[in-house]
Amino acid sequence: MQSFQIIKPVPVLAPYIRHYWILQDDAVSSVSERTMPIGCMQLIFHKGKQLFLQNESRLQPQSFVCGQSVGFSDVLSTGRIEMITVVLQPYAAKVLLHMPGNLFHGQNVAIDEMEDMEFSDLSKQVADTPDNLTCIRLIEQFFLHRLYTFSGYNLKRMSAVFHEINHRSQINISLLSDAACLSSKQFGRVFADYVGTTPKEFIRIVRMQRALFLLQQDAGIPFAQVAYECGFSDQSHMIKEFKIFSGYTPAEYLSVCAPYSDYFSEL
Repeated sequence: MQSFQIIKPVPVLAPYIRHYWILQDDAVSSVSERTMPIGCMQLIFHKGKQLFLQNESRLQPQSFVCGQSVGFSDVLSTGRIEMITVVLQPYAAKVLLHMPGNLFHGQNVAIDEMEDMEFSDLSKQVADTPDNLTCIRLIEQFFLHRLYTFSGYNLKRMSAVFHEINHRSQINISLLSDAACLSSKQFGRVFADYVGTTPKEFIRIVRMQRALFLLQQDAGIPFAQVAYECGFSDQSHMIKEFKIFSGYTPAEYLSVCAPYSDYFSEL
């Protein structure tokens, strides 16, 4: 039996946490799933069996921070699944983790390896607490404390940047650095700290997510139109990016997946 829950954060945390999701699955047979970059770093707690990373031939850590990356990953269940995932807002990594987001880039970093005793204590509390809604409350208490001890000097800059990213299909780094009122070099450093990747790489992730959102709304839309509306240079460019992000061409993707944008469906 499988159950899946999405839980919204308390209002004060909503600018920093998109949502929590809880997945439970008692199925004995292994299930494979392909994941793609969604533009948001995530914090994952396994209370059941860990998932196996087929690309890397290893298990995910028991509890870990999932950094930004470009490319797909295939995960395989290894037994009973019970996991809690915290999906951060794109610019919230530094705010809530109190570490530069780019330190996690392309990695699943185990909480026990972060040399953060408060985080390790939270991981143990979640593992030892049977009720998952109580676990969510523990996680929120932890992040509320982190939020109130963070100096958000650049948060208004990042808010202006993400307004441009979310509402313009044609975006470039010069436009975003102007929105942040920073030089290109300063902007690149601040962006990587808060978001966990470079502006250029993040623009690629958002462009892909925008394409998925268009296909989610109308799977029959011509690919050339998707490429134009999402800011790809042409249809060939979009096909190449689809292959990098999902392992499929757009046509292959639609034949095996129902298109869904984690990024734009949540705005």
